[in-house]
Amino acid sequence: MDDVQTELVSESGELHEAHAEIRHLKNTIGALREELESTRYENEQNVQSAVAVSNDEIVQLRATAQALREELENLRFEKDKAVQEAVANGNDEIVQLRKTAQSLRDELENLRFAKDKAVQEAVANANDEIVQLRATTQALRDELDNLRFEKDKAVQEAVSTANDEIKQLKTTVSTLREDMDTTVSSYEQKIQDMERAARDEHNQLQQTIAALRDKWEGKATGKKKSTRPRRKAASKRD
Repeated sequence: MDDVQTELVSESGELHEAHAEIRHLKNTIGALREELESTRYENEQNVQSAVAVSNDEIVQLRATAQALREELENLRFEKDKAVQEAVANGNDEIVQLRKTAQSLRDELENLRFAKDKAVQEAVANANDEIVQLRATTQALRDELDNLRFEKDKAVQEAVSTANDEIKQLKTTVSTLREDMDTTVSSYEQKIQDMERAARDEHNQLQQTIAALRDKWEGKATGKKKSTRPRRKAASKRD
């Protein structure tokens, strides 16, 4: 009887140790689950932060592109205004020259009238003065033609310069768009890498939990096998 009681006490102690180990394993699994949930939450927060940063940069790039477009429109407006002002100034000068020519014509007519009145007294002087006035008129006409040519040339140069600047601005906008596409692609790749890393870490945690379960199940199976022969021996002694 003493041997039986000793055997029962020994089995009770082993059973208590098995229960204690089971509770410890359950606590460990619970802690691992909490750590896994914490890791998932941190990964989700990191991904959300990365997406938010990417969205902020995309918004900034869009705002920059919009600002460049507005600046381009302002430059176009200023160039058009400058060309219009140049044409207006040319027209004003042409009007003034026409007025001057008309004034000269009026003065010429007055001189002709005066010369006709005194033709008998100063025929030679009148002819010389008429020749000089005609030369002056021709010189004024030539100068007017030169001014018109110079103004047309200046307007063409202004238009050519504006077109060159517009081409440069278009090239700059295209370059900025390409840079923006490159930046967006880079951040998308970073997000994919972070998601891949999170999946790998998740798989590792699952493998760790599976290994712990296998280890726990192996210990539990070993304990059951070690207790069965002792029970049979006890029954034979009875």
